[in-house]
Amino acid sequence: MKGFCTVLAALSLGAAEVSAHYIFQQFSVGSKKFAVYEHLRKNTNMNSPVTSLSSNDLRCNAGGSSGANTVTVPISAGDPFTFITDQAVYHQGPISLYMSKAPGSANDYDGSGDWFKIQDFGPSFSGGQASWPMKQSYTYNIPKCIANGEYLLRIQSLGIHNPGSTPQFYISCAQVNVTGATGSKTPSPVVKIPGAFKATDPGYTANIYNNFNSYQVPGPAVFSC
Repeated sequence: MKGFCTVLAALSLGAAEVSAHYIFQQFSVGSKKFAVYEHLRKNTNMNSPVTSLSSNDLRCNAGGSSGANTVTVPISAGDPFTFITDQAVYHQGPISLYMSKAPGSANDYDGSGDWFKIQDFGPSFSGGQASWPMKQSYTYNIPKCIANGEYLLRIQSLGIHNPGSTPQFYISCAQVNVTGATGSKTPSPVVKIPGAFKATDPGYTANIYNNFNSYQVPGPAVFSC
């Protein structure tokens, strides 16, 4: 009986840890904050992170391959948007923002095309210490120089808080329809997801507790207008 209770306790602890993981579940455009999962593809893995570098779930999380049940939100090029978590990010690691243009409707797009990165939120270093941007919301602006059209807008939190263990990806995708863009630049560099991240990337394998005084965020360089 004691062993059975121990197993139950372990299972309960595991469930609590899963439910405690953060998820980017709200989105805002400008000052307008939308309801939970409004304009965001809803994940189907509770709050569990994605850990496989070869999984298509790296694009928009488990359950995020289809946007059939997600309403695409209009946003003007240059306007601010915000991803909001259910609780503040508490795993050390970088936050990155990516976009991928749908060939047609964002609802029908699985994210298998090209992705470009528009922002990294990495660590700052001072006095031999690193400080990570662990917040509950992350705001940036839609690039002004991209083409108009429907996009997947992706946020990624890479948890590298436990060196020696598999890093963890926390991901959400919004569906946006960009208007008012100049369309004068073709975003580059572009990558495929999966494929953008390698197990040998220094930013993926970094030990943040030992001689940690610089950091390179995994993935492509940030595209800028």
